[in-house]
Amino acid sequence: MSEKFKAVVIDNQNEKFTREIKEIDSTKLKDGNVLIKIDFSSLNYKDAMILKDGGRIVRKFPFVPGIDFSGSVVESQDSKFKKDDKVICTGFRVGEAFYGGFSQYAKVDSNFLIKNPKEVDPKKSMMLGTAGFTALQCAFAIKAREELLLGEKVKDGLVTGATGGVGSIAVMILSKMGYDVHAVTGKKDKNDYLNNLGAKNIIDRKEFDGESKLLEKGIWDGVVDTVGGSSLTKILAQVKPTGIVAACGNAGGIKMNTTVMPFIIRGVKLWGIDSSGATIKRREFLWNEAHKLIDFSKIETFTNELSFVELLETYPKLLKGEYFGRAIVNPNK
Repeated sequence: MSEKFKAVVIDNQNEKFTREIKEIDSTKLKDGNVLIKIDFSSLNYKDAMILKDGGRIVRKFPFVPGIDFSGSVVESQDSKFKKDDKVICTGFRVGEAFYGGFSQYAKVDSNFLIKNPKEVDPKKSMMLGTAGFTALQCAFAIKAREELLLGEKVKDGLVTGATGGVGSIAVMILSKMGYDVHAVTGKKDKNDYLNNLGAKNIIDRKEFDGESKLLEKGIWDGVVDTVGGSSLTKILAQVKPTGIVAACGNAGGIKMNTTVMPFIIRGVKLWGIDSSGATIKRREFLWNEAHKLIDFSKIETFTNELSFVELLETYPKLLKGEYFGRAIVNPNK
C-alpha cells in the first residue's frame, strides 16, 4: 500500500467538532493484525450520530469512523487469512473504539473478520451491512420459536420501522421464510415499496400510540422491533402465547413501561439482538444464509453508492429522517 491514503477523519479539539476528508499516514493504523484494502462500507444511523458529534460513543480523537466494511486482505499475521481474501467486518466496536470503514484502508484484529461467502461479493455484503446482518439475526430469532415449540409454525410477523435499513430487509427475509408480514410505518407514500418487499399488510405506526392494557388481543406470533420505547410496551401486550419479540433498536426511546403479564401469562419471549457482539460462528452461519433469503436485485434498486464527499452531505438527512434507502460508501469514488 502507499504511505498515505484517504479517509474521513473526525476531531474534537477545544470543543470544536470537525469532520474532514484527509490524507493520513499508514503508520496511524496501529490496531490489529490484518491489513485490508476497503472496497465498500455502509452508512448506518450510528455512523450518522458519530459523524455529527461523536454520538457520545467515540472517546479518542482524531478518529476514523465507519462501523462496517468489506474488502481485500493486503497482508495478514494470522494464517486464517491470506492476501486477496475477501472479508467482511461488522461490529466489535470498529468505527467506535478502533479506526473504521470510512477509509481506503483498515487494520483490525483477525477475530473481527469473516470471509465473504462466494455468493456475496463485497458490494452485496455492504448493501446489507450492519443493518442487514441485524435483520438476519432478528429473523432467525423468530424462526427459533418454531424449534422451541417443536415445529409449530409462525404465521403473523410484525416489523416496526419497516422502511428503515433493518426493517426493510427484515420484511424481505420474513416474507421469504413464509410468514405473513405486517409492516409498520408512518410513511404512507412507501406502501408500494413495502408490498414489493413482501409485506402482506401495512399498518400506520399511530396504531401503537397511547396507553396499553396489561394484555390485549393476541395478534403477533413474532415481532422484529427496531423502535423500542412506548410502542414496544403495546406490542408486547399483543403478542400471542409463546410468541417472540426480537428487539434491536431504540429509535422511539430507550424506556418502556411494561409488566410481567405477557411473560408469565402468555410465555412471551423478549429476545435482545446485539449485532456487534455476535460470535464468529454465528456470523459465518448468518452470512452464508443471506443469499438464500435476500433478493439483492431488489435491494440494489434502493441503494445509493456514495463518495466520501457525498457521505458528508448525506448523513444529516439520515438523522432527520429525510433519507430513504441504503447507502454504501465507495472510498475510491
